[in-house]
Amino acid sequence: MIAPAELVRSRGRRYATALGIDLASTDTNERFKWFLAAMLFGTRISEQLATRTWHELAARGVLTPQRMLDTGWDSLVAILDAGGYTRYDFKTATKLLAVCTTLLHDYDGDLDTLHAAAADPRNLEARLKALGKGIGDTTVAIFLRELRGIWSKAEPPLSPLALVAAQTLGYLRHSRQAIEQALPQLQQMWASDGQPAAYFADFEAALVREGLRLRRAESRHSAAEH
Repeated sequence: MIAPAELVRSRGRRYATALGIDLASTDTNERFKWFLAAMLFGTRISEQLATRTWHELAARGVLTPQRMLDTGWDSLVAILDAGGYTRYDFKTATKLLAVCTTLLHDYDGDLDTLHAAAADPRNLEARLKALGKGIGDTTVAIFLRELRGIWSKAEPPLSPLALVAAQTLGYLRHSRQAIEQALPQLQQMWASDGQPAAYFADFEAALVREGLRLRRAESRHSAAEH
């Protein structure tokens, strides 16, 4: 069985890290940058196009709530199109502006303030969804998954992709009990490998990448059979 730390080395760390985002920074805007990325990743679009679109926004400095509003709908659509986000350009531009408006109005544009206001992990998820139409379970899970160990109330369920990868790699059994205890078991495995709890999100991200690889391989196999 491959060691958890070795899986991270081979598959990669947090998605935020790959984008150059420092989620542990004292700069609250680093969390907003990742939330923006999570909104892009949270739709049915390829990781490559979502990443390219995020870099288009970054290249134009559109990485704060106020800058998003100042850019406006038409320019946001043009940036999204430049990144290849054409399938959801209109809807996403509208969503981004609505989310930033609510975030500025209710939390002074600060996601750390939103986290502090949340009563518990489930309330945190509800507050994130309430920022705007189109912020659903997938986006919230992507966002909070990488803040596990950084935000005290970031406790999303284990990603189904990570679960499948963990089972396939032999980290977890396929029994119902193992599935229910999957997250704490993986956290204990990470700790037993001598890794800090604050970096467990890197292990989870590596498992998600492996889960995506397995899903693509299965899709190719199914297509070949037909």
